[in-house]
Amino acid sequence: MTRALFIVDVQNDFTEGGALGVAGGDAVAAGITAHLAAHAGEYDLIVASRDWHDPDSDNGGHIALEGTPDFVDTWPVHCIAGTEGAAYDPELDTSAVTAEVKKGQGKPAYSLFEGTTEEGKTVAELLAEHAVTDVDVTGIATDYCVRASALDAVAAGLQVRVLTDLIAGVAPESSEAALAELAAAGADVEASA
Repeated sequence: MTRALFIVDVQNDFTEGGALGVAGGDAVAAGITAHLAAHAGEYDLIVASRDWHDPDSDNGGHIALEGTPDFVDTWPVHCIAGTEGAAYDPELDTSAVTAEVKKGQGKPAYSLFEGTTEEGKTVAELLAEHAVTDVDVTGIATDYCVRASALDAVAAGLQVRVLTDLIAGVAPESSEAALAELAAAGADVEASA
């Protein structure tokens, strides 16, 4: 068994005070840092993703530059490449991260699998290189990018565990629905402890 950890979009714009901040985001960042301090050695690959949108662009209709976003397909300006909002939350210690991917560069992207490294490698390629069979999923937001990343991991044939104490969602109802959907898809939904 070869295990990977996914850290999905733990960025300033998705934590408290950010453009699309969720309640509990800073706590998730701190919790992932504590989890890494105790368990980093148990992972053969640790992948952190970041939303990384082009400036002065609607990024394929993802960002509402004019009018009101619908918060389903269109969103306020967030995670613009190189800005403080796109930076990792300061509570997240990324020193144990072995691969970073950026997603949404000019287009809508929710799943960590849509990201690529600076060298252009896909997450699927990284997983294959490390012969990963199992993945733990953490990050933000439960009902959007965590959901999409975990569903893609299940679809890729991986044994998936969503660590419920290391995720935060936009809304309780949609987060509960996402976790139920993930469990039905075959993911284990449980606390990290």
